[in-house]
Amino acid sequence: MSLACPALLIAAPASGQGKTTVTAALARLHARQGRRVTVFKCGPDFLDPQIHAVASGRPCQNLDFGMCGEDDARWRLARAARDSDLILVEGVMGLFDGTPSAADIACRFGIPVMAMIDAGSMAQTFGAVAHGLASYRPGLPFAGVLANRVGSERHAGMLKDSLPPGMGWFGALSRNAAAALPERHLGLLQAAEIDDLESRLDQLADALAATATVNLPQGIEFADFSAPSVAPLLAGRRIAIARDAAYGFIYPANLEMLTALGAELHFFSPIAGDTLPPCDAVWLPGGYPELHAAALSANAALWTALRAHVAAGKPLLAECGGMMSLFEQVTDKAGTTHAFAGLLPGISVMQPRLAALGTQFAELPEGRLAGHTFHYSKSETPLSPLVHASTPDGRKGEAIYRLARLTASYVHFYFPSNPLACAALFA
Repeated sequence: MSLACPALLIAAPASGQGKTTVTAALARLHARQGRRVTVFKCGPDFLDPQIHAVASGRPCQNLDFGMCGEDDARWRLARAARDSDLILVEGVMGLFDGTPSAADIACRFGIPVMAMIDAGSMAQTFGAVAHGLASYRPGLPFAGVLANRVGSERHAGMLKDSLPPGMGWFGALSRNAAAALPERHLGLLQAAEIDDLESRLDQLADALAATATVNLPQGIEFADFSAPSVAPLLAGRRIAIARDAAYGFIYPANLEMLTALGAELHFFSPIAGDTLPPCDAVWLPGGYPELHAAALSANAALWTALRAHVAAGKPLLAECGGMMSLFEQVTDKAGTTHAFAGLLPGISVMQPRLAALGTQFAELPEGRLAGHTFHYSKSETPLSPLVHASTPDGRKGEAIYRLARLTASYVHFYFPSNPLACAALFA
């Protein structure tokens, strides 16, 4: 059985061209027409999917063959095709960058590519860049181009006229500082941190509607794949999950997996002063604890409760920023050191440059889990690692620590990569 659904993959010649802005504008534009829009993000990104979820009104998930696996991508796309009027996929880096690249994903699933090109500093060369993207890889399903950061209607007309005959034109977005999505060192701000996000998205959608067609792209066929069956191994288990501006790096697929395993999920906000709710297990995801150090350092009741939780032999998974929070001290980017939880001996110090990035695989006693690391801090601890994760080419990756049932590392695990191992971590 096959499924037909209109779909586009939004790509660019490089990072920083505005893929997220354009994808969000498209999602918002079509969602305002009453269409069910499902957005995916290529790669293990946390921040862009938050923006897309607000723009479309539906969860945005990740497509990444390395971390998630191709079968995971197949069934999630099939599910989206069943209940969506439009599927949008935001690419990663440049169209042909990485393994797998956005072009690899487009070719594998037959998703037409809309190349979004930053035209702010070019004229007729726009057509040459578009021609190169369209023709570099034989067999690439190339649908056309959209110009971003255009200076005027005359500029847009010049760009359109530069295109090779027959190449699709999706319109142009002008420069608009008021609608631009704000950023920090790890990327865009989290959606919940942008107070006027809805207004910005509407401005972007209005600008796109003024220059581009609001018609749906042509439908394509997706193979019919079903989600893998999962036994309710966590039935009756209550998992407390930190979720706020300090702990926002959560794959929607991870929450789905915990629910499919039968767990009851309870969210709490450490920066709002919440203490630990009654629970059988805890998950401290990654995020920006260093930006909220004063509030977190003051939440002594939470750290006391977490110490009692671990002392009672209950599971606690702490990822990246979650692990940072468990050390005795955290030094922020300004050089100020804050007292933190003290469940782990040591200190975490923010760095001026990226400290680690990439896919990781961890062989834990519970089983093998895939994940990703992306952080600007370095941590020092006298603890000996339980194991080290590894990179796809076999190099040593992040240290993974364990004290009783506390598991901590810089790796953000993708729970669907091994449901049994995920269940064992929280059981």
